[in-house]
Amino acid sequence: MAVSLGGNSGGPMSEINVTPLVDVMLVLLIIFMITAPLMSHSITIDLPTANPKTKDEDLPVPPIDLAIKEDGSMFLNDHPATEAELKAQLAVEAQKSPQPELQIRADKSTEFKIVKKVIGDAKDSGMVHVGFMTHDVPKG
Repeated sequence: MAVSLGGNSGGPMSEINVTPLVDVMLVLLIIFMITAPLMSHSITIDLPTANPKTKDEDLPVPPIDLAIKEDGSMFLNDHPATEAELKAQLAVEAQKSPQPELQIRADKSTEFKIVKKVIGDAKDSGMVHVGFMTHDVPKG
């Protein structure tokens, strides 16, 4: 009969060896301690602070008024305009930021193809805000 004095019976170990884990963690800690100061910026700049509660004041942009008569004649901001002048003016206005709205006032007997052509010209020039002006009829 053999007697074991150390208590090691040769079975599986039930203890975990944490020495390699501690060694790896210490090495990582040293690496982070060395590289953290290097991540700071060497040039200091006074950055603006953002305040989400303040709102930039939007300056009102006057709309572009386009009146189209029954015969197809056009008036841009109450001045007579040809189709070429209209296209040129719309191209200029489309480049502005913020872009003004094109408000179309067409006579009720104007052919729709004329209005459709104006809308197409506005779209081709880059205008994105196009509206139609109507006349309210009082009830009663």
